[in-house]
Amino acid sequence: MTGHHCWGYGEDDGPSEWYKSYPIAQGDRQSPIDIESTKAVYDPHLKPLTISYELSTSLSISNNGHSVMVEFEDADDKTVVKGGPLEGSYRLKQFHFHWGQKQSRGSEHTVDGKPFPGELHLVHWNARKYATFGEAAAAPDGLAVVGVFLETGEEHGHMNRLTDAFYMVKFKGTKAQFRSFNPKCLLPFSLDYWTYPGSLTTPPLNESVTWIVMKEPIRISEKQLGKFRTLLFTSEEDQKIQMVNNFRLPQPLKERTIRASFKA
Repeated sequence: MTGHHCWGYGEDDGPSEWYKSYPIAQGDRQSPIDIESTKAVYDPHLKPLTISYELSTSLSISNNGHSVMVEFEDADDKTVVKGGPLEGSYRLKQFHFHWGQKQSRGSEHTVDGKPFPGELHLVHWNARKYATFGEAAAAPDGLAVVGVFLETGEEHGHMNRLTDAFYMVKFKGTKAQFRSFNPKCLLPFSLDYWTYPGSLTTPPLNESVTWIVMKEPIRISEKQLGKFRTLLFTSEEDQKIQMVNNFRLPQPLKERTIRASFKA
């Protein structure tokens, strides 16, 4: 098979098999990782993170067969992340989630070996330097992904707007209009973060991502998390397979340093 390889999270096409089609899976800066908090180095030169989402324009919500995703208009610099470890500003392209079948795990990154029930990824690209998202996604400094852990607890007021739309994108390959959703509501109160050079956590696994992982998780209720599990990996005509455990396990850190924006 050439071009678009079929990959997924099943036994035959899951993360442990990806290296066969995507040899970079065994590269030197793969993601996710386990963040050992004592090994993270406080870097006083890291700037505070600036996340400007006020003028964001959400377009659609979709099920791509691997996750649920909300896409944004990214024709200008209205919606950007800058500062932190980044040179210049990176435009928001989409956000998506990873989650498990049980509360015990679902996140991709772990902290001191501990997984969270889920993880939100806000994907940004370097439009100053690259002409298209695709070009940026192949470059070492092309993408910046902000990762936010999901914890269960109180209901998250803003998450309902999202989970209430899931019925429209239950099946793989479905898409619905999803306007005026400001993702700022999904960020934690504190913008303390860890950062390290890494990769996409799904094929093609390009080593193009500056990761910015938030220290503080956001809380959603078990009921809200349960809505994610109503989504399917499969199309309408296929036999139903519940969309769960769509995460890759932590990869070897190799020679990389994890930097922290805060003193432990």
